[in-house]
Amino acid sequence: MESVGLLSVLPPVMAIALALYTRQVFLSLLAGIWLGFTILADWNPFYGTLDTLEGLANVFSSNYNTKIVIFTLVIGGLIALTQRSGGVDGFVRRILKYLDKESAKATTRGQRKKVEILALLTGTFLFIESNISILTVGTLYRPVFDRLKIPREKLAYIADSTSAPSCILFPFNAWGAFIIGHLATLGLTGGFNDLFKALIFNFYPMLVIIIMLYVILSGRDIGEMKSAEVRAAETGKLIRDGAQPMVGDEALEMPIKKGAIPKARNMIIPILSLVALVPTFLIMTGWEAGKGDVFLALREGSGGSSILYASSFACIIAALMYKLTGTLRIRESFDTFMKGMGALLPLAILMVLAFAIGNICNDLGTGDYVAEQASKYISPALVPALIFVITCFIAFSTGTSWGTFAIMLAIAVPLAQTMDTNVSLAIAAVLGGGIFGDHCSPTSDTSIISSMASASDHIDHIRTQLPYALIGGVITFVLYLILGFAGI
Repeated sequence: MESVGLLSVLPPVMAIALALYTRQVFLSLLAGIWLGFTILADWNPFYGTLDTLEGLANVFSSNYNTKIVIFTLVIGGLIALTQRSGGVDGFVRRILKYLDKESAKATTRGQRKKVEILALLTGTFLFIESNISILTVGTLYRPVFDRLKIPREKLAYIADSTSAPSCILFPFNAWGAFIIGHLATLGLTGGFNDLFKALIFNFYPMLVIIIMLYVILSGRDIGEMKSAEVRAAETGKLIRDGAQPMVGDEALEMPIKKGAIPKARNMIIPILSLVALVPTFLIMTGWEAGKGDVFLALREGSGGSSILYASSFACIIAALMYKLTGTLRIRESFDTFMKGMGALLPLAILMVLAFAIGNICNDLGTGDYVAEQASKYISPALVPALIFVITCFIAFSTGTSWGTFAIMLAIAVPLAQTMDTNVSLAIAAVLGGGIFGDHCSPTSDTSIISSMASASDHIDHIRTQLPYALIGGVITFVLYLILGFAGI
């Protein structure tokens, strides 16, 4: 279709602005989707409405999107199972006992610092898949954070800020395979060698982890995160009054079965099963494409299929374990699972809306338009810094880092080659900009899942994380300016 030009930017900008201003993320996304389809319908609101309904339904025409939505519901069931069996309570008691033993005379601040560091390390080491990293951190540490009166916004920040950055810095996963595949189509066939050359210049994800570590160790929060910390410390309120957590009370407050003994293993074994099964299914789904090589299979495996299979089998393992130990009957596990799925239905709906606005941005050519306009006014020394800014804006608008990678790598690599700029630096700017957008956009799937896993209000998560992301983004921009003018 013919480009709609500047109008292509309106739907995502309106959706994000409305979400940040009104805190009504569902209505804001729906408004942005409707505006996009109305533009495509030559400003006919009636056909725009009909096309909006079709667009929402068409989300499920994507195999990946459908698997992610189902996976979201299955995770709700798994969370409920670990609650009902007493696993969550047992895990919390185990962690608190450890903290008391290790630091009997320590302050609450010292205990909080240890738990936050544990959460950071857990999220960073689970670089095999971003969603698994987020869900593991949120599911394992939310009860402990609650006991120590650490606001849910802080948990969402840690979960979100360790997932995508670790996946891009340690690219032995689907992220690495995706990027290498795109580089190969652009004539860069060096595989991991090309990617590793770019990683040393990928400053943003490095800074995200460094800033987060500093915040945890120093206790110096800023902006709305500081207000959240004060609120939790003075009132014990883990979320603000009027907040709308991404997880319903059915999942958060699932009572332990009467007579069940709280045991950490009832939570740890299902979660470890989930984590271990992801690479297993990545190898299985990528075995044929990887031609029998385990590492190639890991890169070629289907991330969407793997996390769906892994979460489903984790639920089955949990139910069988509870049956064998006499904790829950199979019927009780199934009923609990269904209640947990229902608790995460709002999140599943939000995922559909996020995918839909990403699709309409693609139809409107939002990313292509922004990149094309910016490239007209670029000079060699400014290439890395401007590529970073453009990528940040596209990822922020569309809510997808991978989609942004696909758009911007195809522009940045030939642009850098034509203008005799360091190609590795240009690639790094794209990768860092995509992660920045992931952190700041209310429509990003990783941000949404972070809010869900931490049971935080989604817009509160975005608003509290934004200042830290901006600090990292500004420093990254300055570094790219310096390197650009230095001719590196």
